[in-house]
Order: sequence, then structure tokens, then C-alpha cells
Amino acid sequence: MNNITDELAKLHELTGAEFSRQVERIALRNEFYPLEGETDIYITGGETSDDFENQLNAARKAVMHGYRVFVLPNPRGIRTADFIFERKGTYKMYDLKTISGKASAKNRLLESIGQTNHVLLNMATDYNARSLAKDLLAYFTTNPNAFEVMIFKRNKVIQVKRVSVENHDFIKKFILFYHK
Repeated sequence: MNNITDELAKLHELTGAEFSRQVERIALRNEFYPLEGETDIYITGGETSDDFENQLNAARKAVMHGYRVFVLPNPRGIRTADFIFERKGTYKMYDLKTISGKASAKNRLLESIGQTNHVLLNMATDYNARSLAKDLLAYFTTNPNAFEVMIFKRNKVIQVKRVSVENHDFIKKFILFYHK
């Protein structure tokens, strides 16, 4: 039987339905166990990781929005996402980028290219909505494989999909939605 690292490595070779089935297979592996004191957050270890606190904060917000969260291990030599989120039988991988600086979203988004095509921005600071909209536009333009950026802003979730960014009035609509 392959270990979880081998299963994560396979993701780089798969697309479409095969990729989705592999993500689900990974989430259902018996290496995952419930994180003590939490609901719907599953781990394989890694609580001593430098980034675990940021991951836990984001995972708690995801659970608040109806997801089951699987925190992925960080195997050496493989670029992989941080999470698998499951809701209503749909499994998606997300790369977490915690935004704490006033002008860091674009760089953080660009760092995620090659890890997964779904990014989660956990906004830990007030961020200019117009700047963020432009950063999202630049990310989707630079990364033709990007599907979605999910944004956690306080207790609100904003999902930005490629199709919405391609709309000619995306920036205006995003700013209005961001400030709701």
C-alpha cells in the first residue's frame, strides 16, 4: 500500500475526474484522525509545524462555513496544498496563504502556482479592496490553471472563480462585495 506522500505525488500527473477521485482517496485515508478538541478537523500529525497555528485558524473558519477539513502533511520534495476541504461530497485542495501585510496578497498568490489550482487567502489584516481585486486579476492572468481563490475575511467567505474575474466589471463588483 502506498503511503500518503506517494498518493500526493500522483496528483501532479492527474487531471479532471481522475484528479478529483485522487483527492477524495487521500482525504479518506486512515492516516487522518480527528484533532483533539476540534470538530471536523482531521490531521496526520504536524502540530509542531511552524505554520500549524495559521492552518488551525483557517481550518476553524472553514468548519464554521460547513466544511470538513483535512490538514495535509508537508512532505519534503513535493509541492502540495495545505488542506482538503469537503462539503456535500465534494473534495477540493486549497493552498493556504495568510495575509498579514498591507501589500502581500499578489506575491502570496503567485507563490501558490504549481501547488494547487485553489487558493485560500486568510485575511489577518485590513486590505484595500481595489488592490486585492487587482492582485486577484493578476493571479488569474498569470496562472491559466487557477480555478478559484477563497477569501476568509473575518467571519465572511468570498469565493472568486475564474469566470467572475473574466467579467469586464470584476473590480467594481468585487469591491462592493468585499465591503458588504
